[in-house]
Amino acid sequence: MKLTSFSTLVTAGKRLLWHSPSKRRAQHIADDAGSAVVALLGFSLPQLILSILMLAAVILLAIQWHAQAWLGLFGLLAFPLCLTAWTLLLSMRLLKKGRNWLLVWFGLLSLSCLTSWAAVQAYEWWVNMNESEGLTSLQAFVSAQMFTCLLLGLPLWRTQTQSRDVQIANLKQLALAAELKALQAQVEPHFLYNTLANSRYLARHDPDKAVQMLDHLIAYLQSALPDLRQPMSTVGREFKLAENYLALMAIRFGERMRFQLDYVPEITDIALPPMMLMSLVENAVQHGVERQPGQVDILLQAHQKNGYLHVIVSDSGAGLEQTIMGHGVGLRNLRERLHALYADQAQFELRMTPEQRTVAELIVPCVSSIT
Repeated sequence: MKLTSFSTLVTAGKRLLWHSPSKRRAQHIADDAGSAVVALLGFSLPQLILSILMLAAVILLAIQWHAQAWLGLFGLLAFPLCLTAWTLLLSMRLLKKGRNWLLVWFGLLSLSCLTSWAAVQAYEWWVNMNESEGLTSLQAFVSAQMFTCLLLGLPLWRTQTQSRDVQIANLKQLALAAELKALQAQVEPHFLYNTLANSRYLARHDPDKAVQMLDHLIAYLQSALPDLRQPMSTVGREFKLAENYLALMAIRFGERMRFQLDYVPEITDIALPPMMLMSLVENAVQHGVERQPGQVDILLQAHQKNGYLHVIVSDSGAGLEQTIMGHGVGLRNLRERLHALYADQAQFELRMTPEQRTVAELIVPCVSSIT
């Protein structure tokens, strides 16, 4: 009964002396080796006090129960573990530069060997003083070394793996941001070139309308430029930009083009990548209106369904058979951006309806965005 209680106390003592990081701390594992070690081995003042009290209780109970052999074995295992962990923690906190995983593993091995050797000397002295049987010097050293390396090495290896995953994730985010900026840099000149080309055309044939178009263009850029370099926009902002753009195109095409926007105010704050809707609208104008004689209707719609946002641009223009829609710069960038942002969670569909309307539908996960 005494040995069972003593074993329980020893186990509790080891758990207090070497504690796992909290969930909150584990979720914020740093990619720096020193910071990761501090996050793993760090302890608070209450934890230190509880550990000291538990250690004192184990020693007092072992002395009272005359369990000198068990007390010696406990000291042989706990001393190298605690001293190695605290020394490693202190060195990582003091060092500001050169904290890498090679230094951490070298420190762990060297400190564990040194503290295990010191623990063996103290263990032999304890065994001889109490005239009790114990482990040989080699057995004691190997036991202390393996105990320390296992209880510190395995968590450190897991922390190093998590740290490497964090670094890889950060690099992927940087690469994604660079890729999206490069794609946006291709989309923005594409839109500006088309608009300025239209203004030049009107300047030759209808100067008054050219002035109106330039006024609309200035208003459009005033509202669009602050968001062009942002990674995410909203449905409300993108539909407003599309409306301004279609107003510009309506000046050029006159009665040949009509447009309508259809979406509920409840979805205006849902996130939508900037200029993505504009790619669909530009293609509807370029391939639907320009190549189709007579009047063409363009309809912009957006709705939410089963956790996904559906953005639809349809037109009654030339149709898929007479166009190369889907192979231009705008839509190619759209597909690349969708894959970079959402992987396989987003879709882009291009189809014809029985009413001979060309439909481009964008489906992305619904994510609320605070404007």
